[in-house]
Amino acid sequence: MDARSPTTKPQAQGNQAELTLRGVALGAGITVIFMAANLYMGLKTGMTFSSSIPAAMISMGAFRLMGGAGILENNIVQTQASAAGTLCNVILALPGLVLIGHWHGFPFWQTTAVCLLGGLLGVAFSIPLRRALVSGSDLPYPEGVAAAEVLRTGQQDAGGQGLRDLLGAAAAAGTIGLATTGLRILGDGLNGAIGLGGAVFRIGTGFSLALVGVGYLVGIGACLALLTGVLIAWGIAVPVLTALSPDPGQSAADAAEAIWSGQVRLIGAGIIAVGGLWTVASLARPILGSIRAALSGSGGLGKDHPREERDLPITWVAGATLALCVPLAILFGSYAGAADLGGLTIGLAVGATLFAVLFGFLMAAACGYLAGLLGSSSSPISGIGILTTMVTALLLPLILGGTAGPEGDRFVTGMALLLTAVIITTSSIANDNLQDLKTGQVLGATPWHQQVALIIGVGVGAVVIAPLLSLLYEAYGFIGAPARAGQDAASAMPAPQAALMTQIANGITHGVLPWRMVLIGAGLGVVLVAAEAWLKRRNLTFPALTVGIGMYLPLSVEMTIAIGGVLGWAAERRLRARLRGARADPAVDRAVSAARRRGVLLASGFLVGESCVGVLLAGTDFLAGHSGVIAVAGPDFAPYATGLGLAVFLAGLAVYLRMVSTPEPDSRRR
Repeated sequence: MDARSPTTKPQAQGNQAELTLRGVALGAGITVIFMAANLYMGLKTGMTFSSSIPAAMISMGAFRLMGGAGILENNIVQTQASAAGTLCNVILALPGLVLIGHWHGFPFWQTTAVCLLGGLLGVAFSIPLRRALVSGSDLPYPEGVAAAEVLRTGQQDAGGQGLRDLLGAAAAAGTIGLATTGLRILGDGLNGAIGLGGAVFRIGTGFSLALVGVGYLVGIGACLALLTGVLIAWGIAVPVLTALSPDPGQSAADAAEAIWSGQVRLIGAGIIAVGGLWTVASLARPILGSIRAALSGSGGLGKDHPREERDLPITWVAGATLALCVPLAILFGSYAGAADLGGLTIGLAVGATLFAVLFGFLMAAACGYLAGLLGSSSSPISGIGILTTMVTALLLPLILGGTAGPEGDRFVTGMALLLTAVIITTSSIANDNLQDLKTGQVLGATPWHQQVALIIGVGVGAVVIAPLLSLLYEAYGFIGAPARAGQDAASAMPAPQAALMTQIANGITHGVLPWRMVLIGAGLGVVLVAAEAWLKRRNLTFPALTVGIGMYLPLSVEMTIAIGGVLGWAAERRLRARLRGARADPAVDRAVSAARRRGVLLASGFLVGESCVGVLLAGTDFLAGHSGVIAVAGPDFAPYATGLGLAVFLAGLAVYLRMVSTPEPDSRRR
């Protein structure tokens, strides 16, 4: 089957069940689980993961216990649950409202409204783009096609072995997470700083199997780009800047951290901004062509369209988009009403709504096109967030003209972050829906069924996201936010993207942003974008955006992710070396593909297990009123915990490498 051909004959035939009540209920349960996992992982490390493939495997295993289900019903469940992997991208900006002190938690209705309205706009925008970007184009959609292949293979296996792999990995990672974060008998990483003639070099890594799983999922290309960012930040920029501005009153580690957080990560922001701007500009013509094609053939539910081409009608979509503008304006107006804006409140609410809808559609189309070209993980969500934050923080003071009162700077920062949160959510969901629709096209699914399923997934996710965010914040707190009594400052979550966007918005509104660092990053971004384009012509992956991300994520996070990418690359080379005596290359490719699928499921299990244990521990600490309620080891045990953590981590890597580099018994005969 050629996944690049829009005329590929779909696999499913006949009238298979798709959108069923049991499927919706199962999808809702999976959505809540993966939402909790993604929020925990995103706030702690800055990285989230796609929930489509593990959701599909859980679905197949669960339906097997119910007597079985068709491939299209399983596809609907993964479509609905995929909202958990994308709706949580709101954490890129929304925690900033807590960091600036405007919110003292996550109010239910406002948080739910941001996620629900942004998510529904994302679904609406993806519908008129489906014909042009999915069924009417030759975009490969690598992740959508891979999900379809997993569903086909898992259907043959009835979800048995795949589900066992996922649950086994989740149990292992959860147990290690309990011993690390809960009992504290295992260390969570190694960190240190070295001073050489005034220059400070920082070294370190974490011991998280979940982050190893992230690295395995994103692949060696993205990990090499991430390591490039690490080298620029911690191997060049931090040592140079610490040598130029020594601070005798600080330790080497503190000096390096201060330089990185205050200046160096803004270089990463400049790289990401250029990468995102280049992506949007380069896609202008394809996006306009997609819009024209979508409007000329909008589809519908009528029987005059083949089942595989029936979307929700464009008139419904247009009406829903206009209707969503009303609560969106109320959301922005309620925020603006807290400031002394006089007659500007209504105008600002209307202007913010128009900006969110129009700019959000442009960003959604850009993300969707790039997802089709390179995959969802390459979509410039961070770049979109940074661009939106910069644009709104620059424009709002011009519009307000100093009428926001004494709290004007904080109001501008908060409004910029609120707009950014809505646009990020819109872009993420549209990007995700187009990938799911490609999976459905390959399998012969009905588009409007998938669109309804994702609407349900957005609704479920939006309702649970505020309580989950509140639970994590109350239990752990955020770095840079006031800590409540009983919180352990060492356990505070970095929320790295939100911290960076808050720093940018605050810096612009207060006129103290070190633009020199941003401009240095922009210059580097131009060079890296040119390198990315050159390598792409040679079928090599080196995303410039990921280099920028490598400059603002914590060092221990980046190094652990990189270990996962290198492990995946080494596992494939080891497996191919074992099978090089095979007579037929297709047999080797099938064995490698089967091992890769197993690696994806194990990696997803690591993420789910560690994250869910983290959420459960957060609930325990919250109920107890203080952190570390079940800890059995104190600070004196820390050196031993580090050694034990390293030993367990290395053992886990060895077992993982063996499992993903060993061919399955029947993979070469399929």
